Amino acid sequence: MTRTITRLWHDFAALVFPRLCLACEKPLLSSESHICLDCEMVLPKTDLHCHRQNEMTERFVGRFHIDSAAALYYFSKSGKAQHLIHQIKYNDKREVAIALGLQYGKTLVQIPHFQDFGIIVPVPLHPRKQILRGYNQAEMIAQGLSESMMIPLAPHALAKVKKTDSQTRKSRLERLQNVEEAYQLKDPSVLKGKKILLVDDVLTTGATLEACAIAILERIPDAKLGIVTLAIAK
Repeated sequence: MTRTITRLWHDFAALVFPRLCLACEKPLLSSESHICLDCEMVLPKTDLHCHRQNEMTERFVGRFHIDSAAALYYFSKSGKAQHLIHQIKYNDKREVAIALGLQYGKTLVQIPHFQDFGIIVPVPLHPRKQILRGYNQAEMIAQGLSESMMIPLAPHALAKVKKTDSQTRKSRLERLQNVEEAYQLKDPSVLKGKKILLVDDVLTTGATLEACAIAILERIPDAKLGIVTLAIAK
């Protein structure tokens, strides 16, 4: 009887407060979690992790050396991946960021050139922005990756010490100028001697990740770096 009542209550709650797919906003089936099966099938996944040198590493050629880089999805304006990431960043869907990091980590841990990282470092938010948002989406992604890849997480290794404007609608040069000297490595000893995996939500021009890499390389010149993001802009 108790199970029947519980099931009826869940059914009623689903009618009044339906769980919606974060990519298309259609109601989810009871067997679906966060993303509906239709969207799972059509979300534009990349195979960048399969190739040590790829279009992601090429974006940083001449800027700093990347050992390996990968993204789960391709990102296009008004596409499903953009909608999904918008939900994660602005609608308090931190558990989805963790779940996607966990999912992608299970793939990456099977790839030889992603098996020798010693620590994971998320791109930080400015403290004021993190207080307003309540969490750092890059840290949530990194948390999932850390769990499935069994690599320690250093969420406070980097700090954002300068508040910057939104990078949206800025050119690559404007983005670089916007984040110049915005990041600072707090404790080099935490990262020294370890291959470092930088994690962010989206790679567009790479200005933010470049600024983070420079902050690390200024203090640890021989550091080896890799990058993982949820998405890469086409």
